[in-house]
Amino acid sequence: MPGKTTHQPTPAAPERERIAKRIARSGLCSRRDAERLVAEGRVAVNGKVLDTPAFTVAPGDTITVNGAPLAEVEPTRLWLYHKPAGLVTTTRDPQGRATIFERLPRDLPRVMTIGRLDINTEGLLLLTNDGGLARVLELPATGWLRRYRVRAHGGVTQDKLDALKDGITIEGVRYGPIEATLDRTQGGNVWLTMGLREGKYREVKTILEALGLKVNRLIRVSFGPFMLRDLAVGAVEEVKPRVLRDQLGVKLARAANITLPEPTKAAAPQRGRDSKQGAPKPGGKPGPKPGAKPGAKPGRGPRPAAAKTGGPAKPAGKQHARRRRPV
Repeated sequence: MPGKTTHQPTPAAPERERIAKRIARSGLCSRRDAERLVAEGRVAVNGKVLDTPAFTVAPGDTITVNGAPLAEVEPTRLWLYHKPAGLVTTTRDPQGRATIFERLPRDLPRVMTIGRLDINTEGLLLLTNDGGLARVLELPATGWLRRYRVRAHGGVTQDKLDALKDGITIEGVRYGPIEATLDRTQGGNVWLTMGLREGKYREVKTILEALGLKVNRLIRVSFGPFMLRDLAVGAVEEVKPRVLRDQLGVKLARAANITLPEPTKAAAPQRGRDSKQGAPKPGGKPGPKPGAKPGAKPGRGPRPAAAKTGGPAKPAGKQHARRRRPV
């Protein structure tokens, strides 16, 4: 129509990120250490030495640290760690206590924790090499349920625990809905299972103290879709790339601005295919017959030639074609 202006979509600008974040995503060091490197004048972008970490870079920029090119961004990885009691979840402890990073396997790359566990809390702790993923999964808005097994001294009824479904306010602090189940009573203690989504500081202990219970053992058994299961104390297990992609999904991956590893054929077999070639499924067709050519479909091998006395057998292909002619 005359006078109508057609607006063309503006091409998306290349995504930029802070220089410290880009250095940290390469696996070289943490963001804090990256900022220190910038302040010391050891980082350059496109040949220009930076004097402030308040600088953003685009995917095509050339970055050097101490004169050496910065490595490419590593794909996001995730590990499950069974944290023992008695370790603090920090890289450096001013009081000189043992940290989890002193006990992790030496062959692990630089990792950070997703959230924290108190020194006396044990169980599942997620580790990652990507700060973006750590920040997103720590947010209460993400909504991942953290589930705990709790042993506490004292007594409580299921009715009191059910009241926690509506949340509770303690000394002016509001705690969101909590799932709590009384599993059993053992002497002067009770065993509970609790699930919460916020992860406030000392949340489980504070809430149970308000109910007259004193926690003497706390074990995190799951974080979102990831579970402790039978992982040995102190052991570390990496989540397979396919599982990580499936559990995070596109929405969380975009929110975290992370690079997920590409799935492989071995990690993502075709739906409906049996992992062992030729192994028949219950009620399914048999696998390739012995002597069949590679790639032959199960149950579709060449028809045997009909045996006739006094003459050669006719080709199987012609027999098949004749059989399909309309009568």
